[in-house]
Amino acid sequence: MTPGASNKTCTPTPEPRRTRHVARGPVPAMRFTPGPATVAVASMLCLLLGLLYLAIQIRTVFSDQLKQEYASLVLDAAARAESAREQLGVWQHMPKGGATQAQDYQRARAEFTQRLASLAALVNASPAQAPHFAPAMLTPDASLADTDAMLAEVSAYWRAQRDADGADVRVRITHVARTLIALAALLFCMLITALAMYAKRNRLLAGQSHEFEHASLHDWLTGLPNRRKLLAALEEAAASARAATPARSIAVLYVDLDGFKQVNDSLGHHAGDEFLIAVSICFRESMREAELVARIGGDEFAVLVSAYSTRAQLVDIARRLIACVVHIDERMGLGLVRASIGIACFPEPVDDYRRLVAAADEAMYQVKRSGKNGYAFVAPATRPASS
Repeated sequence: MTPGASNKTCTPTPEPRRTRHVARGPVPAMRFTPGPATVAVASMLCLLLGLLYLAIQIRTVFSDQLKQEYASLVLDAAARAESAREQLGVWQHMPKGGATQAQDYQRARAEFTQRLASLAALVNASPAQAPHFAPAMLTPDASLADTDAMLAEVSAYWRAQRDADGADVRVRITHVARTLIALAALLFCMLITALAMYAKRNRLLAGQSHEFEHASLHDWLTGLPNRRKLLAALEEAAASARAATPARSIAVLYVDLDGFKQVNDSLGHHAGDEFLIAVSICFRESMREAELVARIGGDEFAVLVSAYSTRAQLVDIARRLIACVVHIDERMGLGLVRASIGIACFPEPVDDYRRLVAAADEAMYQVKRSGKNGYAFVAPATRPASS
């Protein structure tokens, strides 16, 4: 081995292969001839995509309709709150007129607060992002300027939301109509699908409407029927009483809590709410199933007696109501609250059932003027004239 030579075996490098180019003729172009299976698959894919598009559009339409219905409910509640605010403004700008006017102002303020609470329950329960009511806005001593600003903001937001949802519904319906024209062959299947979806959404909307109807007829705090429910039940009871043979008598007991304002002022509204809830439960448990107990104001309740035989039965009911108030007052250790109750009967001495609540209210104020903590019947001398 030569000095300096490598000890690796030398491997000869192979000669690269030479490619032979063979002359060929032109390659014929490939032609795609769709067969029945290919056409069927392509048509099926197009139809499926069309149905998918239709399903998405229809589903969104129903969703937007529900949003639009919810916005309408909120706007209705806002309109009722604005009406109560206008009434409060009337009392607020009237010259001072004594204790009676102050009580009327307080009732208007309580009514406005109740309307705001109903509106807040709807707004705060919305699944969509929306300006919520601050808890401080729902207290009777909340600033009216701040409340007006919040009410205006809520009304503007939900009105814009309702208009936007309505415009979106119209646009999507137009898209669905155009797609239906393009997919005329699937019209029958599309109608069945749409009807099934509509029925499902309609049942959902009916269930929600029932819940909203229940909320509109019941007090948000106590769960008792409200004034609207009371008046509807009064009309039904009057019609049933007049149709009965012999005709039955009905009565309304108007209950106002004496000294309740001191509970709110000294212990706070939380204690006042606790007292109202406890009194409502006691009222409901002490009445028969046929007797309707309703909360018609801040500290005002009413009991509708759809049938009675003697005035002694009404006296017994009034005493039970007073006992409930005393019991809850003593249980909470207040020593502040009692009850004044006015009793009005139809057809004697009140010959118009539509005046029963007002007549019972007048009798209740007679009790307040004569010392409170008692009950009184409407006197024949003060019998309201039928309208």
